[in-house]
Amino acid sequence: MRFTHSRRATATGALIATAALLAVGMQGGAASAAPEGATAAPAAAVKGADPGALPAKLSPAQRAELLREANSTKAATAEELGLGATEELVARDVVKDVDGTTHTRYERTLDGLPVLGGDLVVAASKSGATQGVTKASKATGAQLKAVGTKADVAPAAAEKQALTAAKADGSKSTEASKAPRKVVWAANGTPQLAYETVVGGLQHDGTPNELHVITDASSGAKLFEWQAIETGTGNTQYSGTVTLGTSGSGSSYNLTDTARGNHKTYNLNRGTSGTGTLFSGTDDVWGNGSASNTETAAADAHYGAAETWDFYKNVMGRTGIKGDGAGAYSRVHYGNSYVNAFWSDSCFCMTYGDGSGNLAPLTSLDVAAHEMTHGVTSNTAGLNYSGESGGLNEATSDIFAAGVEFYSNTTTDPGDYLVGEKIDINGDGTPLRYMDKPSKDGASKDSWYSGLGSVDVHYSSGPANHFFYLLSEGSGAKTVNGVSYNSPTSDGLPVTGIGRDKALQIWFKALTTKFTSTTNYAAARTGTLAVAGELYGTSSAEYAGVANAWAAIAVGSRPGGGTDPGGKVFQNTTVKAIADNSTSNFPVVVSGVTGNAPSTLSVAVNITHTYRGDLVLDLVAPDGTAYRLKNSSSSDSADNVVATYTVNASSEVANGTWNLKVQDVYSGDTGTFNSVKLTF
Repeated sequence: MRFTHSRRATATGALIATAALLAVGMQGGAASAAPEGATAAPAAAVKGADPGALPAKLSPAQRAELLREANSTKAATAEELGLGATEELVARDVVKDVDGTTHTRYERTLDGLPVLGGDLVVAASKSGATQGVTKASKATGAQLKAVGTKADVAPAAAEKQALTAAKADGSKSTEASKAPRKVVWAANGTPQLAYETVVGGLQHDGTPNELHVITDASSGAKLFEWQAIETGTGNTQYSGTVTLGTSGSGSSYNLTDTARGNHKTYNLNRGTSGTGTLFSGTDDVWGNGSASNTETAAADAHYGAAETWDFYKNVMGRTGIKGDGAGAYSRVHYGNSYVNAFWSDSCFCMTYGDGSGNLAPLTSLDVAAHEMTHGVTSNTAGLNYSGESGGLNEATSDIFAAGVEFYSNTTTDPGDYLVGEKIDINGDGTPLRYMDKPSKDGASKDSWYSGLGSVDVHYSSGPANHFFYLLSEGSGAKTVNGVSYNSPTSDGLPVTGIGRDKALQIWFKALTTKFTSTTNYAAARTGTLAVAGELYGTSSAEYAGVANAWAAIAVGSRPGGGTDPGGKVFQNTTVKAIADNSTSNFPVVVSGVTGNAPSTLSVAVNITHTYRGDLVLDLVAPDGTAYRLKNSSSSDSADNVVATYTVNASSEVANGTWNLKVQDVYSGDTGTFNSVKLTF
């Protein structure tokens, strides 16, 4: 997907319609419904996990009943959350833990207008008591209440602006495919009235165009734009001879999988729109393993959809992309020599090109799982397909694509930590992406850094892919299923893996219960640590493994003391809520250091907060001397404090109890302390 910033902003997850495998233009996503004693999804086999914290197996009917109840009580929920009289909630998704805890995801409206960036997740106990709320936007109720609904700019002006932007991407459309609609833009900063316009057509490389443009309804200025194309027996090209779910009998069969939500596979026959023709035949044998046979790509795509469906149902307890038992559909033979594949919310389908020279269809198992997972992400966290959340969106598809490969475990395509290794995009037999060391592809990033959000999402996914590999397998050289890996760490310290099954379970539970449309890397760390704590306890090896894997890609700190290449490290990584409008202290005990602290004492702080300008930070030495790290500022409305400060503490004795003093000097916004690391 291609996206362009007009100012620092992020798109809302509800609008992420489609996702492509490749970077476009840069290289060639009631409470009684579950019975008492509900059983966990089969992932309960993950040893050591608290069974009550695992997701319960919900049938589509049970999930629908939970959503029905959530929508029937949404007014009371809105009142409890302190929403304004003209704000309303709409329940979009719900998951339930075995212990009865529900995690309900809501979209929000203001005076009937969609609030883009207003999504939130409410966790409630079995008794119905609210346990916590995760919000995508830091906007206050007062700020939303101040938004008017009368536009100074005509819809036609917004449409003209959108058409101009789409033309630059190759679209020849002369009118919007979706007329400008009024919305409240709250994805970043102060909420404001805006128009959202969608323009269709095709991009330069033949990828469908679905450009969303956000226009300020008062000034006519473009606030943001994003391209919403994220980018029987089967004799397959990539997975060998497999069993397919089909329909028919006698001498009439078609590729309709009745056991998996009636998923269908269609032949676009080089077209770029519509569904084409449903694959059908006189026997129940599909393809011959060669790209020259049109049924071969269909067999691969159909099989990939089935295996991905089974993975989510049998491992994660989710029946279908939406959890409602409904199947998507697949389209193969898109365009002519089209080198890409994509998921689209608008058709609820996966689409595959045939690759260079129409010889290497992008229908391998991991590509199919990658695209289908974009649908799962869109219908759960809705991670914005831009900035850091866009990288996490892409990584989520890569992570579960690896999970599906290991789950399927075919002889011709066994599980690995490579992405697109079968489709030969590069023409030299190398994979599209590497999870153990993402930078091996020449563009992806191995670790987090402050400018990561400006990188194309297919490359900013690298650190999260790296995190998943380290959490699963650990650092250093090793061989898995005959593939050699050698994974480094950003701090030079080793990581011990906790196992792939546990890593997958932690990421999925975080995706469905902790992540929102605006989750960034720091918030992903917070969410996965919270999940690890729920499943295994905060003193567990799994919890420490999550913290270590994040630290190894430069997100947060390692638990306990350790030695960095730059000195001896002491830290506090006990996650704790920061009380609103009050003072909190987070101690770090230092011992075994000779003499005084250095003149360049490094203080790495990681705090999740919805308005960091509320916070005053001091490092307090053992003798009580305070060193100011950060002042408060009413104009600093950004999220989170993830920063490293340098303090001249050479007059202080090193050994003793140091404290990070956190003062929240304004009311209304809250946060969580994640870690502080002192390097001597």
